Amino acid sequence: MSAVSAGRAKVILAVLFLGSFVLGTAELIVPGVLNLVAADLAVPIPAAGMLVTANALGLALGGPLLTAVTIRLPRRAILTGVLGLFAAANLALVLTDDYSLILAARVLSGAAQGLFIAVALEAGTSIVPPERMGRAISAVVSGFTVAAALGVPLGTTAGQALGWRGTFAAIVVLAALTLVAIAVIVPPVPASTGGIGSQARYALAPRVLAVLGFGVLLCAAIFATLTYLAPFLEQVTGVSGTSISVFLLVYGVATAFGSFGGGRFADRDASRTLIVGSCGLALSLLTLFLAGSIAALVVVALLALGIFGMAMVPAMQYRVVRLAGPGAQFAQSLPASFTNLGVAFGSAAGGMALSGFSPAATVLTGFVFACAAAVVAWATAFLRPPPVRELPHAGEAARIR
Repeated sequence: MSAVSAGRAKVILAVLFLGSFVLGTAELIVPGVLNLVAADLAVPIPAAGMLVTANALGLALGGPLLTAVTIRLPRRAILTGVLGLFAAANLALVLTDDYSLILAARVLSGAAQGLFIAVALEAGTSIVPPERMGRAISAVVSGFTVAAALGVPLGTTAGQALGWRGTFAAIVVLAALTLVAIAVIVPPVPASTGGIGSQARYALAPRVLAVLGFGVLLCAAIFATLTYLAPFLEQVTGVSGTSISVFLLVYGVATAFGSFGGGRFADRDASRTLIVGSCGLALSLLTLFLAGSIAALVVVALLALGIFGMAMVPAMQYRVVRLAGPGAQFAQSLPASFTNLGVAFGSAAGGMALSGFSPAATVLTGFVFACAAAVVAWATAFLRPPPVRELPHAGEAARIR
């Protein structure tokens, strides 16, 4: 893509941020309205909770699949098309009472989200100079963290007032507006010149998989703790009721700051960011474990946990794209899939720690994962992109320098 002015690049990134915010809110809103969904559909709470699992599976599996299928299509057309698909899937949630159809719609919505992430990151990084690539990644990714910190609480409040279907109706409207904005503002982005076979060869190379493995450990460390933070706060810190929401809000705001700031650190040195961030994450979890009974220190630990944890996300995406070389377009979709595996793995491990021991054991489990992530971060710092002679096109060689 031809270069655009710095001012226009900011507007384009703002539109892509909005898209991420809308999709992220749709992904994360269900737990906040879970009781309303279960009552309206006349299904048990665990069945309503499967809507969260369905979205995660759609993202983890459908995102890379749709990315592979659309690898040769113009990127702006994919962004508008996938937002249309996302809007249709969420409109189905508003209009139907059929649980099976709603479950399928959540899978489709997750797959659309996975494809949007990959293509939005590609479009965002294509309009900035190489030295600002990390910040472009951060702008797109931050849409999801702001959705967690702001969109979900607002959506939950709206759900209580308008019903859960009213919340999703609003999401459909926002998705449609974002679709129009992307069609008008985002410039054309050329499709890949290579097929999925050549893309996958580089995107699934051991050097890339090593960094993706780091992403699994990173999210396992966070979600082994975060999933069971409420019982930890109740039984260890001694807070309950609305006070728990305050602690969760502290963490949510910290993730937003971490995500925005992480792009700058990725541009300076992505490998070092992963090492420092994973060590900071481990220290945050250790503090939470040792000082969990002191509310003030718990707040500090949660602030550090959110900042260190999310500051690494742009750096990890940056490293994956760099190490994938000419497979970057397909590789863009992989971090979201692998981090979702980490979420599932970490929450399951934390659940076993909680069942077998105590809420404090969930934090210790996260600490172990964080230590493993620090070791992997150090090891992957020695990995380098494929040599220029491996690249089939000179233009691709210039793109990864």
